[in-house]
Parts: sequence; C-alpha cells; structure tokens
Amino acid sequence: MPAQTTSPREAVLLDTDIGSDIDDAVCLAYLLRQPRCELLGVTTVSGPVKQRAALASAVCRAAGRGEVPVRAGQSNGILIDEVQPRCPQDAVLPRFDHAAAESFESNAAVGFLREQIRARPDEITLLAIGPMTNLALLFTLDPEIPRLLKRLVLMCGSFTTRTPGVKPVEWNAKCDPIATAAVYRAPAKPHRSIGLDVTVRCRMPAPECVAKFAQIGGPLAVVSAMTEVWAHKAEQVTFHDPLAAAAIFEPGLCEWMAGQVGVELKSDRVAGMTHWSTGSEATPHEIAVDVNPAAFFEHYFGTVAGQ
Repeated sequence: MPAQTTSPREAVLLDTDIGSDIDDAVCLAYLLRQPRCELLGVTTVSGPVKQRAALASAVCRAAGRGEVPVRAGQSNGILIDEVQPRCPQDAVLPRFDHAAAESFESNAAVGFLREQIRARPDEITLLAIGPMTNLALLFTLDPEIPRLLKRLVLMCGSFTTRTPGVKPVEWNAKCDPIATAAVYRAPAKPHRSIGLDVTVRCRMPAPECVAKFAQIGGPLAVVSAMTEVWAHKAEQVTFHDPLAAAAIFEPGLCEWMAGQVGVELKSDRVAGMTHWSTGSEATPHEIAVDVNPAAFFEHYFGTVAGQ
C-alpha cells in the first residue's frame, strides 16, 4: 500500500521499557537526533520504571535535551505479575548526568500522555516500543484518545513467516497480553506495527555498535556504555525499535500491508501471539512485511551523526 507522507516536523511521544534490551536506548538517541522530530516526552513501562526513567533522562541530557519530560508509568501488567523485574543497563547511571530514580512520581505516565494528546489533537504520533500496559490503561481511561492521534506506531507482534527462526510470540506482546489485545482494538488511524519478523533483519555485531556509538558521541555515548552491558549476554544488537521510529519519518524503508490483527488470549502457552488476516473487509491495521536493511542503516547512522 502507498506509504503516508510525513510533515516536516513530527510531534512524537515515546513509551518505552528502556534498560532491558538495548534497542530502546538506540531508538531514543535517534529521536533526539532526528531534526524532523519534536519529542514531546518519554514514558516508561514494565518493572523498575523509575530506573528506566533515570536512564531515559541520562540519554536526553547527553543530547543536551534535558528539557524533554520523562515520566514513570506502570510496573505490573494487567492481571499479570511484573515480568521484567530488573533494569540491568541502569548500571551505567553513575557515569552520566541524570535525574535520580527517586525523583520520579509513580504511575504518572498515563496522565501525562492523556494531557499531551488532548492538548494537540490530530498532531501527535504515539510510538510504543515496550509492553502495551500504559497504552491500554490510557485508552481505557479515555476511549477518545486513539481517535485524537495523528498515528499510532508499535514495535509489537510477529505477523509473517518470511524470516525463519523467529519466535511465534514477540516479547512486547507477551509481557502483557491483555494490554496488547486492548491496544489492537483501539480505533487509531493509521494503526501501524513493525513486527519481530521484519525487525530481526536489521542487526549489527554488538562490539561494532559499541565502537560506532562511542565515536558519534552525544546521546550515543550513554547508549554505547549501555551496549557494553547488553554485550555481556548478546553478541548482536537488533534494531527493532529504531526501525519503528525511522519508519515514522521514512515510511518507504518498509513495505506495508493492510489487514487485521488479532491477539491470542485463550492459551496461556502462547498468550500475546498476534494473528494477521487479510481475508476480511475490515482492515484497521497496517503491518510492515518487508524492510531494506541497507537503506535503514544508512538512514539511521546518517541521522544520529547529524549528516
């Protein structure tokens, strides 16, 4: 389907579980360096949300963007215990300027998101790159919010079988299946997802990322240190979330298809699995079905390097 064109400046709210996988921080650095992005705020979700907020503030301050609001959100999922109890990358915080974790108010994210979106109807892209808990609570509290968005963009789900070896249940969807289902029922237009089956094609060796991020500096200096922590358990960095962010500004990086997403809730074993259908008249969702990895990496590193 033809990709939607973007305006010169995009107002963006980012909801993230930064501090577990490294790609959230890589994504935030991109948004801070993207000249077409007006980053209105960052909200955190899942587990130690105040530590995640402190990490987000460190990346923002390293970019000279300490004015970007950061709010802590929900720790537990909906009818599910905390599934990400640790934020391992917060080990780098003593090395960088940041707002103390204790300074963040508990459960402030949903109110902040609601306030921002209602203040600027039809102008804001809501980008969610963590579990869907904050969004589900927001859409339940104020059901009109999805219709007030310019667009909803998710790094969530897995939809096609084009990439062998991809897990059937993507992590963000699995962490809070009820929230995932609620968000896919939200009447946002466009309602766009970049799934695991596409994002796994954008990978780089972790040591190479550590070196490149450090060389570029600014917010990526913090991200480089966080990547060193990540590299203790992973040999590669997969740019899941940065691809979702880049597609806001350069939708032509991906190929898109319209259809309908369903979410598995009946089976505990695969709760959160996303089901993709193009067979009905209803086509409320768009998913990425392909990506040009070389074009993505050229765009990503050109943007964060200020080229």
